[in-house]
Amino acid sequence: MNSGGRLSLSGLDLVTLLVYLVGIVGLGLWSWAKRKRKEGSSAEYFLAGRSLRWPVIGLALFSTNISTVHLVSLAQEGYVNGLAYGNFEWMAAFLLIVLALFFAPFYIRARVATLPDFLEKRYSRAARDWLAVLSIVSAVFIHIGFSLYTGAVVLKGLFGIDINTSILVTALLTGLYTVVGGLLAVVVTESVQTVVLILGSACVLGFGLAKIGGWGALIASVEPVKMTILRSAAETPSLPWYSVFLGYPVIGLWYWCADQTIVQRVLGARDERNARLGPLFTGFIKILPVFLFVLPGLIAYGLVGQGKLPAPQSSADVYSLLVNNLLPAGLKGVVAAALLAALMSTVSGALNSIATLFTIDIYKRWRPKAPEKRLTLVGRLVTLVAMAVAILWSPLIGHFGSLFQGITAVICYVAPPITTVFIWGVLWRKASAAAARVTLMTGSGLGLAVFFLDWFKDRTGWNVPSMMATFYLFLVCSAVLVGVSLLRPHVHTEESEKLVWARPVDALKGAWGPGLLDYRLAAVVLFLIMIALYILFA
Repeated sequence: MNSGGRLSLSGLDLVTLLVYLVGIVGLGLWSWAKRKRKEGSSAEYFLAGRSLRWPVIGLALFSTNISTVHLVSLAQEGYVNGLAYGNFEWMAAFLLIVLALFFAPFYIRARVATLPDFLEKRYSRAARDWLAVLSIVSAVFIHIGFSLYTGAVVLKGLFGIDINTSILVTALLTGLYTVVGGLLAVVVTESVQTVVLILGSACVLGFGLAKIGGWGALIASVEPVKMTILRSAAETPSLPWYSVFLGYPVIGLWYWCADQTIVQRVLGARDERNARLGPLFTGFIKILPVFLFVLPGLIAYGLVGQGKLPAPQSSADVYSLLVNNLLPAGLKGVVAAALLAALMSTVSGALNSIATLFTIDIYKRWRPKAPEKRLTLVGRLVTLVAMAVAILWSPLIGHFGSLFQGITAVICYVAPPITTVFIWGVLWRKASAAAARVTLMTGSGLGLAVFFLDWFKDRTGWNVPSMMATFYLFLVCSAVLVGVSLLRPHVHTEESEKLVWARPVDALKGAWGPGLLDYRLAAVVLFLIMIALYILFA
């Protein structure tokens, strides 16, 4: 048995991996070539010509969300903490319902290309400018920086590939079809990558359950608390149950409803119906990661306890321990392809969103009469620059003890002001332009201050869990927004009046769709399934 961290790949595995790499890059270029005749349109490049249907949107949202760190680090968390960190997957379904019901309709009706564009229509140009810069920074430092570094570390541990070589090759392959093909190439490849992700992870889960003796044997092999998803502070100090319910909605609203990298797939929807069904489809898929990514780590814990697997040298080696000792030749190549799919899909999605943000929200302000081809060219150049900056930042990420908890902490300090202006903006008519500007500035400054307190916590003594810190920051930002809105009321335009729900129940009005493809019925079914899962595993 192999207890080390490196995967042992056969010739068949390497062939499988090579076929995947060639196929995914080729697919991305083919999708561009198929629509090359429309190359002059910037909407075609940045929003896929607003032609996306809900199945593609749903698969692409999931693929962009899942990175290499999810596959490896969630297995690590499963081995150490059981199902607790599965909350980050299951809670997402509730926020995807919020996106489908309350935000997607306004995004489509306003015909915006970016979320900063939406803020200008609802608030002011100043709010748009601030969010554009903040969104670009977060995409570079969170989505791309973390993905490149964690992917490189994982690939080095699993395959022995040099970190710098891994970063450069991944950047080259991903950047190739992203720069050339735009959003259409991104979402087409992401749809395929989602399937590869699920298949590769299902192989690990299936062989693991067979090895341990089935579900009953798994339950008998681990402590009961590891099979619960909601924990007390004494059981899991880093993630008590109340921090999940208080903190996750704050970061989830930003991530799933107000982050350009994620929501851009919804902005490319062909109509409001597809924009609403796409996120709900993702919500159903988000049921799977707890079983596909977290549970294998718990299975490894049980197998080690049974003496059927050697103890890993480090908890970070759990994923490779399972793959090396459970999967036959050929299937290891599928899992290796899944790891690359997770890395490439996240990076490509973030690169395309950065290009869109800079070109539409910043460059077009300088050059409002720039021709369509110039806009596309600028977008491609920005893609290359963003990748270079992310590569420079990546090595600093090693500062965090746990990669998954590290990326969560950074998101917790970025999200509160953005979540505040979006949620109050669509639900409260009195939320004003002046309040949005002050909230974004104040909240960003406070978030940066807390980030440094946490970064230097050995000197500062900071010990507030990031999920609770984000909740406290949200309360402060909300107080600022409400206070300033009352002091400096908003003067609505005819357009901004239409971007606020007079009553939340209005989000449910409209003609009914066919069967389960009506977004209201799909949302109710998803909500009830998630409640049932929480009751079952609580």
